[in-house]
Amino acid sequence: MNVFDFMWSHRLEVAQLTLEHLVMVAISILIAAGIGLPLGILMTRKPGLSRPIMVFANIVQTIPSLALFGFLIPLPFIGGIGQRTAIVALVLYSLLPIIRNTFTGISGVDPAIREAGRGMGMTDGQLLWKVEVPLALGVIFAGIRVATVIGVGVATIAAAVGAGGLGMFIFRGVSMVDSRLILAGAIPAAALALVADFGLGAVEKRFSRLLCLVLIVAGLASCSRADRIVVGSKNFTEQVILGEMLAQQIERKTHLPVDRKLNLGGTLVCHEAMTAGQIDTYVEYTGTGLTAILKEPPVNDSSLAYQKVKDAYKSKFGIEWTEPLGFNNTFAIIVRKSEAQQFNLKTIADAAPHTANWVAGFGYEFIEREDGYPGLVKTYNLQFPTPPRVMELGLTYKAAAAHQVDFIAGNSTDGLIDALGLVVLEDNKRYFPPYDAVPLIRDAVVMKHPEVREALSALGGKISEQEMRRLNYAVDGEHKDVKEVVRDFLETIK
Repeated sequence: MNVFDFMWSHRLEVAQLTLEHLVMVAISILIAAGIGLPLGILMTRKPGLSRPIMVFANIVQTIPSLALFGFLIPLPFIGGIGQRTAIVALVLYSLLPIIRNTFTGISGVDPAIREAGRGMGMTDGQLLWKVEVPLALGVIFAGIRVATVIGVGVATIAAAVGAGGLGMFIFRGVSMVDSRLILAGAIPAAALALVADFGLGAVEKRFSRLLCLVLIVAGLASCSRADRIVVGSKNFTEQVILGEMLAQQIERKTHLPVDRKLNLGGTLVCHEAMTAGQIDTYVEYTGTGLTAILKEPPVNDSSLAYQKVKDAYKSKFGIEWTEPLGFNNTFAIIVRKSEAQQFNLKTIADAAPHTANWVAGFGYEFIEREDGYPGLVKTYNLQFPTPPRVMELGLTYKAAAAHQVDFIAGNSTDGLIDALGLVVLEDNKRYFPPYDAVPLIRDAVVMKHPEVREALSALGGKISEQEMRRLNYAVDGEHKDVKEVVRDFLETIK
């Protein structure tokens, strides 16, 4: 199935994400125009303010978009996950072209025209609105058009904070190493940018007031939130599958409406979102909760690790660990099958002497975590000649298969391991703690909707490691749709 067949078969989802993308950009441009136009006008009246205003707008423009989203997440009122954070970021990125073009357009009005207006007895306000702004309108609107094109592009990053939009396809495609999904998000986004660049002028001339009214109404409608259950997930294939599984299970067993905030990012993003009440449930792993969130040392006993995180989360965060799903997705050290056969590698200790000639590649979290790279190097005395290459977790498999890196850390249940001719080395020193997958749910949700807790409990013990690997391979290797894979699986456990 090529990208266009995929887009046609998923046309409703493409249309929905495109609309989310469009509304998000439109609201941010309206707000940015409401801030940037007065600031640009103020600069023409108070030249001393020009420098600090432009310095601020330029500094914001130089901040990498993903970093800006990261800065905003922990902030009260304007932060968190979802469209609010995305709109704040898009507004900040849109200010520079709007402020600059407003200032440039008004400042560029011929002084002789201004003098003529004053000679006719116009006040400064009349001169501004009846002479300067109309003459500068073309330049001002060009700034708005530039801001809109920038917004369309930056909004694709907003999927990382659960804001939806076409970036959902792109992030899913990167994590699943699926170019169809990447193009399914990139093509409509590029089309939106072209429409904004070439079509906004005509729309502005005839329908600007009507368009603003429609977008404001649409924005207000999108902000309304009924009594819904919000399901989140991290940003790799297994998490997307499990997030979709929780969502479908809740819909099937409770008939409550469910919002999906999948592909949110790493562990800390999901945890912050849950403690802030912005998502209600997601799947976490015992080892991750213990080391990354609670900052406790790793525990090798599976039952003890589960009990420790269950008790601590309940008392500290008001979050309940439900029943384990039935599989342990521990970190797996992976090499190419050809090297494993050539050097007779069975364990990580077997591979350690060869690391002096290898390049390592790891995901962002693995590099920093206590149970990740630093401890692994010490435990097995690994001696890589260069620092590890750090990349998106889903890309490490493809990089290893393409001989760009030689030694990676993945997940033991990933379907790409077999699909790409890779092999897992045994953790013979038992460095990695257990990572039993468990759905988490906020206590407040359990009190209000106990039926949601019952629906999640019904999944306990239903997924073996072999079954999870099969589900991952169906999405990563066979490129099946996540919703269909989950639906078929849930039919088997009725």
